Amino acid sequence: MAITLSLPKRLRVQGWKVKIRDKERVEPPHITIFHKDKEWRVGLRESDFLVPPGGSRKDIDAEVMHLIMDKWEELKAQWDRMYPENPISSAESENI
Repeated sequence: MAITLSLPKRLRVQGWKVKIRDKERVEPPHITIFHKDKEWRVGLRESDFLVPPGGSRKDIDAEVMHLIMDKWEELKAQWDRMYPENPISSAESENI
């Protein structure tokens, strides 16, 4: 089952979503940021954008990025619970 980051209603109405999708156990650990028809994948190990990108970082709403950064450690822990066979190293401490 996918994990969805809780966003304020204003952002959801604008079409923003942040998820850890299900059925991605062999992918590099990442979150997916959605805005209408665009997608960005951000790696949970190196905090970088994965290919294919949906646009540039500046296209992502600043509040969405702030909420992701606030929940970064929780998102990493959720990935590890969903995909224990593809965990994020507990030694990683970088943030986006």
